[in-house]
Amino acid sequence: MSWTAILVLAAGTYALKVAGPLLLADRPLPAAVSHLTEHLPVALLAALIVVNVAVTDEHLVLDARLAGFVAAVVAVRMRSSFLVVVVVACAATALARAL
Repeated sequence: MSWTAILVLAAGTYALKVAGPLLLADRPLPAAVSHLTEHLPVALLAALIVVNVAVTDEHLVLDARLAGFVAAVVAVRMRSSFLVVVVVACAATALARAL
């Protein structure tokens, strides 16, 4: 990739990031957009989790990673600490791989 392409992409990225504050200034977002932006991080996180847990090379795969994820969800629902959630997920994944 050439330096020209890198600089053009960097300038485009900066322009997109600065466009919002410049265009909106001190005006609040419309209610529909504000409502959407509140739920967007949850949807993006869920999509990242699904891609990392159940997809390999564009195919749906149900393997040990899914067992670890389910165990982590159960631990979170039981209001366990972060360390407990990680240990439970690791143990469930290891057990599923051992079987």
